[in-house]
Amino acid sequence: MSPYQAHGKFLLTGEYLVLKGALALALPLKFGQSLQVSLADTDTHRLHWIASQPDRPWFSVLFDSETLRPLSTDDPPKAEKLAGILKAVRQLKPNAFIGCDMRFRTHLDFDPNWGLGSSSTLISNLARWANINPYELLKMTFGGSGYDIACATAEQPIYYQVKTEVPKPVETPTPMVEPINFNPPFADHLYFVYQGQKQSSSKEVKAFLEKTNPIDLQKDIEAVAEISRAVPKCQTLDEFAMLMQCHERIIARCIGQEPVQKRFHDFEGVLKTLGAWGGDFILAATDWTEDQVKDYFKRKGLEVIFSYGEIVLNE
Repeated sequence: MSPYQAHGKFLLTGEYLVLKGALALALPLKFGQSLQVSLADTDTHRLHWIASQPDRPWFSVLFDSETLRPLSTDDPPKAEKLAGILKAVRQLKPNAFIGCDMRFRTHLDFDPNWGLGSSSTLISNLARWANINPYELLKMTFGGSGYDIACATAEQPIYYQVKTEVPKPVETPTPMVEPINFNPPFADHLYFVYQGQKQSSSKEVKAFLEKTNPIDLQKDIEAVAEISRAVPKCQTLDEFAMLMQCHERIIARCIGQEPVQKRFHDFEGVLKTLGAWGGDFILAATDWTEDQVKDYFKRKGLEVIFSYGEIVLNE
């Protein structure tokens, strides 16, 4: 069977506030995850899951396909988490995994510690294989705004917005997803730097939702939406950098944390957090050459650095 493929993601604008209905600008990535499903000739009621990452195995688990109970595995915590996801798939499609032995193979082409979407790409691929609503599956498993699910099947940057007011019968409303033309003429001045500490998106989402009042955030939601609309129109690096600085100040005030720029006060350019603050990737917008950027961050102990063209997917 042909593999399913899903793209990783960066959230350029709207982190945290996208959960409250802010218009966000998201970037699908060239890195992603594939899923291949095959049927076995045996009839032992077994589901074999084999996951790999770049250059090496990741984990494997053998399930009872009737109960989805792990029978053997080399990583019990991951096996239990995966079992929960598969059970959610079965809730949405009761006959999933039943009736034959199956083999699932997944492959990540990025380090799972980078936070580029190992969970969202899995949810997207499983939902397409089972022909179920990926946003409903996300809600039942990891939670979150769903922008990463939208990026998983996008082929270019998108606007993303969740519906905050929907009729009661609608359990999981379909978000607004709009492809946009974002080809910045200053793209060769944009870099993505991994901070070396993967953030738990579900934990950050929960903390934000528990401590914020939507009414208090309305002005910030509107301001972020304006920034999201303005970013694709930028023609110069200076325009773009100014918007990123403004965005960082808004989110810093909303979540009570200092912008990442404070940690790199001698960097000549603008730094912006992508997604949950405190880990994962940051955006660096600068007039420095690529060699200068890499030398600077490597002196800070940060080795994983991509140029815009290396990692962002764009038709």
